[in-house]
Amino acid sequence: MTITEEYLKRSRLFRRLRNDTHGQLVELFAARLVEVGLSRQGTWRSLNVVGDLLDWMARHRIKLTKLDERMVVRYLRHQAAKKCIQLGDRAALNRWLLTLRAAGTIVPAAISRRTPHEQIFAEFGDYLQSDCGLSAKTIVHHLPAIRRFLIEVCPAGTSDLGEITQEQVIRYIERHAQDWSPSSAKSMCWSLRAFLKYLHHTGLNPRALGGCVPSIRQWKFASLPTYLAAAQVQRVLDCCDRASISGRRDYAILMMLSKLGLRADEVATLTLDDIDWRAGEMFVRAKGRQRAAMPIPLDVGAAVVAYLRDGRPNSSCRELFLRSLAPHIGFRSGSAITMIAKTALGRAGIRGYAHQGAHIFRHSLATELLHSGATLSEIGQLLRHKSHDTTRIYAKVDTEALRTLSLPWPGGAQ
Repeated sequence: MTITEEYLKRSRLFRRLRNDTHGQLVELFAARLVEVGLSRQGTWRSLNVVGDLLDWMARHRIKLTKLDERMVVRYLRHQAAKKCIQLGDRAALNRWLLTLRAAGTIVPAAISRRTPHEQIFAEFGDYLQSDCGLSAKTIVHHLPAIRRFLIEVCPAGTSDLGEITQEQVIRYIERHAQDWSPSSAKSMCWSLRAFLKYLHHTGLNPRALGGCVPSIRQWKFASLPTYLAAAQVQRVLDCCDRASISGRRDYAILMMLSKLGLRADEVATLTLDDIDWRAGEMFVRAKGRQRAAMPIPLDVGAAVVAYLRDGRPNSSCRELFLRSLAPHIGFRSGSAITMIAKTALGRAGIRGYAHQGAHIFRHSLATELLHSGATLSEIGQLLRHKSHDTTRIYAKVDTEALRTLSLPWPGGAQ
């Protein structure tokens, strides 16, 4: 029995919806949730969203047969005015629409007319997700490079995709070689190589052109990570006005950044349900659609409790950290967390660093742990690095350890 099936077996919410007017459709929807393999929380949220939608339609005397994408948008706007719309709500409602269409309850979705370029982008995005395992956020990052390439190389449209040659690809890269930084060039070449492999894989181009895209060599350890000394980190924390509501929130955020090394997006997406106070741990939505359990140190837990008791506004939104001004909803992305970190650094008089955002606290924690005797493997586990190369950059900042290995300078003091 899966987690989803186990939850549905015990769920009072599911029983209530199943015994209501649209019970058979709810059962079909539940079967779809089992097929997707949602978590217990995701299953509850999906059922709750559908239940709220049905209640809203009943209050407005809207028949279920009238439901479509435009009606869903209208409902979400109504809900957003009084509560927080979570990331999975739209996906849950899309699954509900698919369930209704499969059952013949509502009309099929209107087929939107895409331009040839839009169609190829959509199909290429599906390929990146299914064959390359990329997340939607990463896919969006790669598409602009392909769009620029097609505009320049295939101005007549997708009918020219089969005519792209090795010479055209090489000339395109040579023309724009100076337009990008090494990291941007590396990303562009990856996008272009993946797209050309996709064209050959699907038969849209008979030539295997992926191999003609050069690999951009970027020395990963060419620069030192920007970090703060422990005393500077403490000064940033001490400069928070913990007597104010926003100050208590910002202090709790900064504690998570500096003591746990969380990324800005990871802090922004934390919810009340992610914290298990009994176990003393919380679940973080990490990169690559991973969830990681992390212990909550006492000082971090105390800061969060202080915010929850005397700082967090009353709101139905489940995000842990909310905007201090109405509407009291969660942050849309990690950008707000980065701005809070930048403001805190400026308030503490810390300026002139290459990185002035949330990530500098992550670098600082890793560096401090290294100086305290932690191994690179232990640091990589805490920061949840997938590759050892990502952690290895911190070896460069351990100057005291490097001095013990260095040879005396010829002619210098012995």
